[in-house]
Amino acid sequence: MFEFAEPAMLDDDLVLVRSQIRRYVEERIVPEAESWERSGEIPRQVFRDLGALGVLGMRHPVEYGGGGLGALSSVILAEELSRSSFGGVASSLTVHSDMSISHIAHRGTEAQKSRYLPAACAGERVGVVCVTEPGAGSDVAGLKTRATRTDAGWLINGSKTFITNGVLGDIYIVAARTDPDAGGARGLSLFIVERGAPGFSISGKLRKHGWLSSDTAELFFQDTLVPHDALLGEEGRGFYYIVSTFQNERLVIGGLVSGACSKAIDVTLDYLRQRKAFGKTLWEQPVVRNKLSWVAAKAAGVRALTYQCAQMVDEGQDVVREVSMLKALAAETLQEVVHTCLQLHGGIGYMAGTTIERMVRDARILTIGGGATEVMLEEVAKRM
Repeated sequence: MFEFAEPAMLDDDLVLVRSQIRRYVEERIVPEAESWERSGEIPRQVFRDLGALGVLGMRHPVEYGGGGLGALSSVILAEELSRSSFGGVASSLTVHSDMSISHIAHRGTEAQKSRYLPAACAGERVGVVCVTEPGAGSDVAGLKTRATRTDAGWLINGSKTFITNGVLGDIYIVAARTDPDAGGARGLSLFIVERGAPGFSISGKLRKHGWLSSDTAELFFQDTLVPHDALLGEEGRGFYYIVSTFQNERLVIGGLVSGACSKAIDVTLDYLRQRKAFGKTLWEQPVVRNKLSWVAAKAAGVRALTYQCAQMVDEGQDVVREVSMLKALAAETLQEVVHTCLQLHGGIGYMAGTTIERMVRDARILTIGGGATEVMLEEVAKRM
């Protein structure tokens, strides 16, 4: 089996965490995930199982059911879930663990943490982050959804789209503009909206090119009333909260890419060692093995940068430039890796139902989601 060497920075506890996640992925996810691709969502029991293993809240406070670990644990979770070869499964679970509920862990009140974190860490309630709108994605400052303070609470009006876990979710972290006169990044706030809130509705599952086992939906808010204490953090600070969490999302994407690259290379290496052409296995053809070696080297570079960024986060360093570099480099490298692997599979790689064909489809979103490559490079340029 092909895999990268274990980084020296990991202690015994994190190595154990990896082995536990890997065992669950191999025994419970891989055998069943094809059926989840067809149904368009993963079972809630998967969240509960991983919650019972203690890996859905590894970075959240211990007193609320979390593990109190650092950024390295998020990378390990993303890598191992992605090694399943099912990108939709990995995306649904990491959105829950690292991109939605983390808002409550970082800036929620004691009451909010007590109410939501234990169930989220246990996988009993699924988290969702709701930022993207039909007219605004990477440009967070362009969000139009409004929240108006009333005597009864906050009234939210607007819509969100391309929302992972949108159908399955229970706890929705919603970005809305609370100051209509404030332009750009100012005047945005975050709210906790629970499933079943009056005026809140969810579309059916959106059909996608890849990530088929991850449910994706449009959300609609029509005079959706939430209590005053649904405000998350300070009013008007939502943009900064979103951007802060984006850094972690992009780090996690580095982990997703690392795991996917490792799996794609592993699958391809196995195929090349069995398939024969012109009297030799494909692996015995220098032009073939050189191509796979080249993308493996690039993938190793991405992985090294991912772990470096995680270590910088755990040391409290400013990582905006490095994580923006990582997001751009990782997503683009993954495209090269999976397309090279599909090419080396020949015709069988183009057939629906093969692992590498699915991985090519699943990879495509990562140059767009979490900040498009072009936006990431601008973030780097601003800091050069």
